[in-house]
Amino acid sequence: MTLHPIPAFADNYIWMVHDGQNALVVDPGDEGPVIEALDRLGLALQSILVTHHHADHIGGIQGLRERLQGPVLGPAAELIPQPFVPLVGGDEVRALGLRFQVMEVPGHTAGHIAFFCEELGDDTEHDQGGGPLLFCGDTLFSGGCGRLFEGSAVQLHASLQALAALPQATRVCCAHEYTLSNLRFAAAVEPGNAAVQAYALKCQRQRVVGLPTLPSTIGTELSINPFLRCAQSEVIESARRHGCMDAGPAEVFAALRAWKNEFR
Repeated sequence: MTLHPIPAFADNYIWMVHDGQNALVVDPGDEGPVIEALDRLGLALQSILVTHHHADHIGGIQGLRERLQGPVLGPAAELIPQPFVPLVGGDEVRALGLRFQVMEVPGHTAGHIAFFCEELGDDTEHDQGGGPLLFCGDTLFSGGCGRLFEGSAVQLHASLQALAALPQATRVCCAHEYTLSNLRFAAAVEPGNAAVQAYALKCQRQRVVGLPTLPSTIGTELSINPFLRCAQSEVIESARRHGCMDAGPAEVFAALRAWKNEFR
């Protein structure tokens, strides 16, 4: 089984998983790059997973219908192009022979979901070092998190805590190449965090040669992502300098998210 990021728009990734014959794709905002990848690799499109309703995640669904052999699976609480199978947190679905747990992760949008696949099977060839898969849309980014468009800071903080509790080897397959800009913010929040500095250098080298910085892992994010480190003393002090009056993790998170909105 191969995991493959398909670049789209300026900085999106449409994630593809395939077994050499059949494929699933996640959040196809544009059908063109998906069709090109399917044709180049000689793959049939078996299913589509959708995390939320924003146009850069659903805009290619209708253009892929003629290729699609199975269902579109997406959040029940959001407007996804019909027909689709509506999902809520706690559901389990199968796609490409893989079992995905559906997680409700509101905050970026009200009905945002994520797909977590813990067991890839004994006969699965893992790339990118192996490990479980997490398709998290715009909830968790490498070094950052999504903006609050429809939910609250409390909701998004809780959603991130749920993702942070997944196995540390879990591959974080988010939908945007925001890593370097996120790490600039992470370095401002935690200037004493050597892991942030080392990871930024690694990611810079990858981008120079045209490679994606993704997937990350939950273990990496726990060490470098300030939005998952709201209980760390340096993060708390930085949040206090930006208006946080309470050292509670949710309050620190809210202050960081507001600061990030204005960070340049």
